[in-house]
Amino acid sequence: MTSAASGLVDWNLATATATRLVPTGPTVTVEEAHAVVAELRSLVGEAEGHVRRFTGLGVDREHEPVAVVDRPGWVRANVDGFRVVLEPLVARLLERRQATPALVAAVGARVTGLQVGAILAYLATRVLGQYELFFTGNGDGRLTLVAPNIVSTERQLGVDPRDFRLWVCLHEVTHRTQFTAVPWLRDHVRGEISAYITASDLDPAAVLGRLKAAGGAVIDALRGRGEGSLLEAVQTPEQRVVLDRLTAVMTLVEGHGEYVMDGVGPTVVPSVAEIRRKFAARREAVGPIDRAIRRLFGIDVKLKQYAEGEEFVRRTVDAVGMRGFNRVWESPGTLPTREEIRDAARWIARVHGPQALPA
Repeated sequence: MTSAASGLVDWNLATATATRLVPTGPTVTVEEAHAVVAELRSLVGEAEGHVRRFTGLGVDREHEPVAVVDRPGWVRANVDGFRVVLEPLVARLLERRQATPALVAAVGARVTGLQVGAILAYLATRVLGQYELFFTGNGDGRLTLVAPNIVSTERQLGVDPRDFRLWVCLHEVTHRTQFTAVPWLRDHVRGEISAYITASDLDPAAVLGRLKAAGGAVIDALRGRGEGSLLEAVQTPEQRVVLDRLTAVMTLVEGHGEYVMDGVGPTVVPSVAEIRRKFAARREAVGPIDRAIRRLFGIDVKLKQYAEGEEFVRRTVDAVGMRGFNRVWESPGTLPTREEIRDAARWIARVHGPQALPA
């Protein structure tokens, strides 16, 4: 199945394009590079203890070793993840393969490969770390840190390197904790992503209509108008329903990560207030072109998720404590909806009962 995915995207071309376009990153000596990698690996272990004590989540198990990578390494890891994500769509496309001329399919795969490569090159300079849900090396995911981006960001901000690195590790380790301590969460999110992919409409006329809408989204973004992304422009009505659920759970996990990194921060990261202030200012200080690209790729939506999700977690913990908040992890039925993310009192009343609401 994975090899068949090359009929949809030329993955080798995507990888080659991204690694050719992406800048190498900040200049460091070999000794400095080794020191950064060693410290990040050490700080992941330190962060895990802090996260477990603060959140009350955690399991005694061996994790896949953290991967500290450069930008091309991040590209290759995400290409592998995309292959897995697209398997359900590939299965549907294979059913129609006889109706598609081989030359047309090959040209389409190369064009898509170039497009995916360009997007990955852009993102590879901005991601500090991630938890790879679709890592294929084991039954779990893998925590990945992008060393050049971490070093570049800490230099741009002018903050203490160790403090910043631990701060980043707290966020990413929180994600690993979420998906390993909550047994059903990883399969649930993967299932929602698969449902989104398989809800794609393969009818050429319908696809053409949505591509026209995508063209409008591009124009609006470049002109600084509109709130839509390319993803929103090309999705089907069925996909919107799935995306609504998926957005809610990803807003929860991202907001939880933000809450934990700042909640733990004051006790173990002396300069956390300075880091947060400068990091927030950096997120806002982007030019019009970069802002348009962020809107098109849905990055602005992700930044909004951080703020909305953190506010939900903060209000819930203030009302019912960390143990009460942790009921979100009991089952898919206790996950908040998008409406409840925006109004934590609705989730508290549904899961804990109206009596749990602050007077």
